[in-house]
Amino acid sequence: MDDVEVRHLPGDLPQLFDDGVGGDDAGRTLSVPLPDGDLVWPDPGYPQRRPLLRPAFWLSDDPVRGDLWAALRADHPRSGLWPLLMDETDQPWAAGQIAPEPVGEVANYHPHAFMYEVWADFAEQAADDDLDDLAPYGRHCPGPAPAGLPLDDPGTMADRYARVLAARGLPLALAAVDRGADALAAVGWQGALNHNEWTAPLSAVLRSWEDRFGARVVALGFNTLELSVAAPPVTTRHAVHVAAEHWTFCPDILFQGPGTLAGYAEEIRGKTYWSFWWD
Repeated sequence: MDDVEVRHLPGDLPQLFDDGVGGDDAGRTLSVPLPDGDLVWPDPGYPQRRPLLRPAFWLSDDPVRGDLWAALRADHPRSGLWPLLMDETDQPWAAGQIAPEPVGEVANYHPHAFMYEVWADFAEQAADDDLDDLAPYGRHCPGPAPAGLPLDDPGTMADRYARVLAARGLPLALAAVDRGADALAAVGWQGALNHNEWTAPLSAVLRSWEDRFGARVVALGFNTLELSVAAPPVTTRHAVHVAAEHWTFCPDILFQGPGTLAGYAEEIRGKTYWSFWWD
């Protein structure tokens, strides 16, 4: 690429934005050249059945190095593009199940309401033995946990984790969002469909985790999500409270993992990355 292409959004990338504008008019720039790649469009007739006005995201043809992810993450305030490492182990991203939701809908959901609803639905049907797994809370949802204390800068922590994940040989995606939490809705990710029909509520939870725990969305898989965490819980009590939030966000991490909130809390206490997967 020449200097002009590097300075402004190259190729078809402006199509990712609502206004379809790139370059000087929108003030969007990139400091690094991009590898070869293509725009990925939503599936025709996807569940939301919205008009196909623009592509969902851009995806590189080949795996990338973690340093490129870090550079693009640093560029995000200027480019409006959030980088994602995309794990294609189970299904190529261009092959289907791309169902974007309007990012503007994320603000309509409240993380505490989502947590209480999931908890109440489970408690209503659960046997007492099942509720024992949610000790010390049982039928009573504790609500969102207090914020953690930062161990490092969230961007620096995200860059570090991206370098670890990129070693797996993952391609790069770019999503046109103001914050990484919104990328799940914008790219039409369907990984948690068996748990929640809509992705926007999950993005709302991630926004809250960005604010309280310095979490950053680093990678997506067909049914997996990888976050860096700059302010994790470091005490057992705090970790159990955070574990309760994780369970309502992704029940499979408990029931197909350690089996109890207390067991899972020990897994995440002091951990600077959170990994989720949905059955």
